[in-house]
Amino acid sequence: MPHDIILETERLIIREHVLSDAPFFFTLNSNYNVVKYTGDSSFKTIEEAEKIVQYVMNQYKENGYGRWLVAEKETGNPIGWCGLKFHTDKKETDIGYRLLESAWGKGYATESAKACIDYGFKHFNLNRIIGDAMKENTASINVFKKLGMTYLKDSLLDNIESVVYELKKENYK
Repeated sequence: MPHDIILETERLIIREHVLSDAPFFFTLNSNYNVVKYTGDSSFKTIEEAEKIVQYVMNQYKENGYGRWLVAEKETGNPIGWCGLKFHTDKKETDIGYRLLESAWGKGYATESAKACIDYGFKHFNLNRIIGDAMKENTASINVFKKLGMTYLKDSLLDNIESVVYELKKENYK
């Protein structure tokens, strides 16, 4: 694979996005069930997907990390993205993930997020990583719990009732 591989897990390859990933991004965000708890709307054009991929690629340069493409190791097929995002307004880093509906329920979100959190604590000067999820998004909240994150507070995410979880470096195993 010619792309910069960031991590490998037992079943997954996690690599930097490249502009040619835009069609996959477009497909991923075209599924209402995938985006319904994200506050994002479906892309209307490939160009919108390209802009987001470029934005993510710029985060690698600015912060050293970002959201990465997740592919099945066995097939090489992309199944989603996972990674860390630095929020300049809040001066904090969150963990995020988004997978094709066909990849749900297989433990891929937890597997990729754990690898990304581990990478973030080991390679960057992060003291904590947060996770935001809409209260209705019980699947993401369950992933936070599996990652060892603890409930921090209620919040609003795009004016929708949400929760914030956190994982402090000193509590990370």
